[in-house]
Amino acid sequence: MNRVEIVASYLDELLPNPPCELHYHNDYELLIAVMLSAQTTDKRVNEVTSILFSRYPTLNDLKEASLSSLESILRPLGSFRKKAQYVQGIASILVDQYEGKMPIQREVLETFPGIGRKTVSVVLSELYDFPEFAVDTHVERVSKRLLLAQQKDNVLEVERKLKRKFKKAEWGRRHKQMVLFGRYYCKAMKPQCESCKLKDLCKK
Repeated sequence: MNRVEIVASYLDELLPNPPCELHYHNDYELLIAVMLSAQTTDKRVNEVTSILFSRYPTLNDLKEASLSSLESILRPLGSFRKKAQYVQGIASILVDQYEGKMPIQREVLETFPGIGRKTVSVVLSELYDFPEFAVDTHVERVSKRLLLAQQKDNVLEVERKLKRKFKKAEWGRRHKQMVLFGRYYCKAMKPQCESCKLKDLCKK
């Protein structure tokens, strides 16, 4: 087997059914949750969104919420003031321009406040099974350690290389596998190298 096949085989062995660890009940909740996950953990986001979406259960409620109230809820997250503005901005756009229905066009979603390429890729893959390969800090770190990308590559270059290496039908699953592998095994600090079957392929 080549490098990519070895990596894919081990990810399937270790994480055969990788879940999305963010909690959500509908499309806009996932969009907001992924946006909020920047520079923090999914666990902390889940704690915050359980309060946020119970206190403001509809898009209109989020749109009409006071910024100070949103900031208070989002305070445990990094950049909570900016993220509060993003939440309200996203809700306002969806209510005022799209009658509460989330568009599924990448070029549209990327114009929403706080929403970038990675967030859109996660949402489209998770909700609609679109062939996307989102690259977050975990995916980027794992890709470079396993020499699936070069150290100097930016996230877009990493994404392009991963899309070339893995089968298109598997992109969504591979993304989640690499996220969880990076989160729990190939960690930034103290990675579990001794028990890893990929250590012979690993730059670290």
